[in-house]
Amino acid sequence: MNTFDPHALECLAAIVEEGGFERAAQRLSITQSAVSQRLRALEAQAGTVLIVRSRPLKATPAGQLLLKHTKQLRLLRADLDRDLRDLTPGGGKRAREEERISIAINADSIASWALPALDPVVQQGLPLEIITDDQDFTDEWLRSGQVLGCVTTLKQALRGCKVVPLGAMRYVAVAHPGLAAQRLGEGLTPHNFRDVPFVAFNRKDDMQSEFVSQCFGLKRVSLSQLFVPSSEGQVRAVLAGWGISVVPELLVREALAQGRLVNLVPDFALPIQLYWHCWNLESEVLDILSGALTNAAAKALA
Repeated sequence: MNTFDPHALECLAAIVEEGGFERAAQRLSITQSAVSQRLRALEAQAGTVLIVRSRPLKATPAGQLLLKHTKQLRLLRADLDRDLRDLTPGGGKRAREEERISIAINADSIASWALPALDPVVQQGLPLEIITDDQDFTDEWLRSGQVLGCVTTLKQALRGCKVVPLGAMRYVAVAHPGLAAQRLGEGLTPHNFRDVPFVAFNRKDDMQSEFVSQCFGLKRVSLSQLFVPSSEGQVRAVLAGWGISVVPELLVREALAQGRLVNLVPDFALPIQLYWHCWNLESEVLDILSGALTNAAAKALA
């Protein structure tokens, strides 16, 4: 088996993570020419192309395998650093910025329960990187080897990974009281949901249509939508009267209690089951991350 140069592997990771050679060079504090040389040497050793020179740049299947290997080496270094700090106080060094531990979490979890769960881990010095995506797509980051774990709606464990159920996040349809009274009367119904725009996260977000479909038993749902790519931003848009939005009940519980928002269908909530997937590796750092997220989810989610 080939032993790959760790500096060349980190160079590959930097190119993918930063989205280009120039930014990779800045992160690694080397010249852009040196980045190209390291990549060429790694490709020569692997015997294949590792980066597709497209916009945006992306790793080839072989590049994804080496990227996953690089992430695993980072995890091993993080474990070693933690063990050294435990054995010799002050002896372990703080991990370098390029040795970040990456996980993917959906935006609604970040906005509600996940960040407090991770706070103790970050306070201990773990160089964490959280990548956000729709809960139906976070697993793609794990499949490609770009993260070591993800919060997703996928139930089946990915190859080489283990999966833990986290619980269900309950989604409700909310609106500003003034807008609801003026345009919806007694609430959201199968007859008026097309009369008001829905505020969605982005074009991949099917939560709005899924809610209407399941709530009213409709097979095909067409909505007028606005897009605000932030969970907190969606709530702010609704508070400003832009339209309706289907959001986590956790995120709007206080606003509902204060009367700043109204629940348009109080007898219905859409439960979305979430799962934590991570590599099936023996790692104290990975176990701590998994434990932090699963314990917090058990308290916050249904």
